[in-house]
Amino acid sequence: MKGYYATLALCLTATAHAQSVIPSVSFGYGQYSYLRDGVPGWTVKGENHEPQLLSDKIILTPPYPGLTRGSIWTDNALTVPEWTAEFQFRANGPERHSGNLQLWYVQDGPNSVGSSSIYTVGKFDGFVLTIDTHGGTSGSVRGFLNDGSTTYNQHPNVDGLAFGHCAYPYRNLGRPSVITIRQSRAGFEVLVDNRQCFQTNKVTLPAGYKFGITAATPENPDSFEIFKFVVSSTSSPQQPPQFQQQQQQQQQQRPLGSGYQETQLADLQNRLQALTRVVTDLASKTENRHEGLLTAITQSRPADSDAVRLINERLTRIENTLAALKRDMEGKDYRNQFQQLHRAIETSHVSLTEALQTSIFNMINAATPRMGLFITLVILFQLTLAAAYIIYKRRKNNIPKKFL
Repeated sequence: MKGYYATLALCLTATAHAQSVIPSVSFGYGQYSYLRDGVPGWTVKGENHEPQLLSDKIILTPPYPGLTRGSIWTDNALTVPEWTAEFQFRANGPERHSGNLQLWYVQDGPNSVGSSSIYTVGKFDGFVLTIDTHGGTSGSVRGFLNDGSTTYNQHPNVDGLAFGHCAYPYRNLGRPSVITIRQSRAGFEVLVDNRQCFQTNKVTLPAGYKFGITAATPENPDSFEIFKFVVSSTSSPQQPPQFQQQQQQQQQQRPLGSGYQETQLADLQNRLQALTRVVTDLASKTENRHEGLLTAITQSRPADSDAVRLINERLTRIENTLAALKRDMEGKDYRNQFQQLHRAIETSHVSLTEALQTSIFNMINAATPRMGLFITLVILFQLTLAAAYIIYKRRKNNIPKKFL
């Protein structure tokens, strides 16, 4: 049994080598729950409000009031050159409301950027992905780069600095939007809801920078909610040349925009690794319990055998007593006793019925009014009315009549 669990653990581990989640720069993956005092490994801040940490999301900017900002920055820098980042968010608000959401990957982000937006930030070194409704559009996703030499809040045309963009109406969709950023040897790519937004092979972001998310709203605000941000390493171990050739053929046949599926696969592989550890622990506990039972059986004490023998003797005595009682009851005739009991019950029933009828009759007679008294009262009332009528007619006839 122990060998079986070990083999299963090795099989599960072998399936999870392509990608692995980097917990130090991720949150919101697997079975998770945000803490009321913060997200482990991340710093959450707000201006004019306090961002809300719920069980499944972070509300960076509330639906009311406006003129608020929110930010969340990782405390650890990314150390791998090839990676995939999956970002899920949702924006809600009434019509003609607005705001902007930024995903940063910059050097010294908490100090150089803080809670700024693309329009209020100064100099920074790195990459930012902006999601907003600039120019009166229904929504767009744009990418910007800076080497630390351009001061964005003083530039006359910030929108013209974007090196990649796509239209995306993100507001009031009723579901989370998924943005995937992937950097590999083939280049840099951004996908929105599993569809390619833009890509280039001329951009390579260096390792050692930090991820961050900022949101800002005007007087008519949008509420920006963050559900997850998961970064996975896409580097793989050395493989045989034949396997690498097969993998390249599969990648060539893979449809465009599969970055979201790869990120989901990375999450699945991370869960398989956790399951591997659980199975290994279960195998060890089962083996230890099995050995303990064998030891207990082989080293059972004589006192336990004596207790079992006493219980068997007591059960035997009980069975004998019940058998004797059954035989005694079968040898006697209880029909006379049952007939006497039946007659006694009938007699009691008749007496009770008669007494109940008598009581009910007496109650009815007591509650019934006397008819003679009632008739006398009616006659007296009629006589009184007749006398009153006669007196009225006499007085009316005796009144003197006046003639005009």
